[in-house]
Amino acid sequence: MDKKSTQRFDQPAATPVQFTIGALAKAADVGVETIRYYQRRGLLREPQQTRGAYRVYGEAELARLTAIRRAQQLGFSLDEIDGLLALNEERDRDRAREAAQAKIELIESRIRQLQDMRDALAELVHCCEHTDAPAPCPILRALSTA
Repeated sequence: MDKKSTQRFDQPAATPVQFTIGALAKAADVGVETIRYYQRRGLLREPQQTRGAYRVYGEAELARLTAIRRAQQLGFSLDEIDGLLALNEERDRDRAREAAQAKIELIESRIRQLQDMRDALAELVHCCEHTDAPAPCPILRALSTA
């Protein structure tokens, strides 16, 4: 048998990774207060296991923090994230897709609003560039009139 493929039974199993709250925060690239806030909101459980006077967190908590952060980057609120994290990966595919589709529609609506704002400002800038100096500034006039 190949020496590399043999399993050593006399070696202890790999110990699970454990983090203090500071180490977990660093690994997840969040602040300690963020972790405490997520715990208060119920997004992240408080660990029962301790190492001395310190609570210890595991890989599951790191994975959950990573999922929360990724969902935030995709535009989900903490309330929406709470709902998403409660879904089952195997049974709740339709609900997850509906939540993501609703988020896409909201983002598209915001994009349209931003484009409208850009167009309105561009028109005001154009008017300002082509209005003679004695006339009032079209930008300032637009801001002061309702």
